[in-house]
Amino acid sequence: MQMNYVVYENYLEAGKIAAVIRKKALSRVSEGIPLLEVAEYVETSTYDMGAKPAFPCNISVNEVASHYTPEDYTPCFKRGDVVTVDIGVHIDGYIADTAATTEVSTDKHKKLIRATEEALDNAISCIRDKTQTRTVGKVIEKTIKKYGFNTVKDLTGHSLEQYNLHAGITVPNHGGFFSRTIKKDAVIAIEPFATYGKGNIKYGKPYIFALGRRSDDEESMKIKERFGFLPFSKRWIQGLNIENFSGLREYSELMESSGEIVAQTEHTVIVNEDGCEVITV
Repeated sequence: MQMNYVVYENYLEAGKIAAVIRKKALSRVSEGIPLLEVAEYVETSTYDMGAKPAFPCNISVNEVASHYTPEDYTPCFKRGDVVTVDIGVHIDGYIADTAATTEVSTDKHKKLIRATEEALDNAISCIRDKTQTRTVGKVIEKTIKKYGFNTVKDLTGHSLEQYNLHAGITVPNHGGFFSRTIKKDAVIAIEPFATYGKGNIKYGKPYIFALGRRSDDEESMKIKERFGFLPFSKRWIQGLNIENFSGLREYSELMESSGEIVAQTEHTVIVNEDGCEVITV
């Protein structure tokens, strides 16, 4: 699909907003602060800046890799926690997805965090029209292994389209056999994960949900009017019973299977002939 000016400007604006909020949210991660306080800051700030959340703010602590969003004020950050804040912002459905990892009051894991940052930089530098997704994955894996860590192989980057968070192309964090061609004007979220463990995933309970394409009951229609098929959390739909929704998709919490710490860094890029433009810096 060729990108027109309006679509391009929407992506740029979503990216700028996401970047500002990501940086400010990370500065709020400190000992004793409830996770929900940071999540609510992210989501409220998104609306205040003229955009909408593309998904509930994900806050991953230590062995948690993805798909956790807090539901109450009980869990608080503790000294030594490794914390990833993952943010999605959209304008008229055009999504920017970005994440970064920080450490609470210590610096024991800065090498792990740096591995994901460099892997992301190296991946971005190799992306252009006709790049193979396998090539990007090899670059990510090589960089993370250079630091002595493993990638989380079950988690991938992904293409983005209007109101579609995972639009069909996956970008692996390792050099696998399967590959797709990345084409000009594609919008891609690149997200290296690094861990002390083997990088296998185990599943927890779901905290994030999305409507299925066949969700057609009365309760589901109320949600569809608000979020379409984008993900949402229970705290976004107070007063509605999620058990009544038909065809609901659940996003289970994803954790490193051996309980080892995980770090992640993520940017969204727009692909062009000679490289790509990072919109979430």
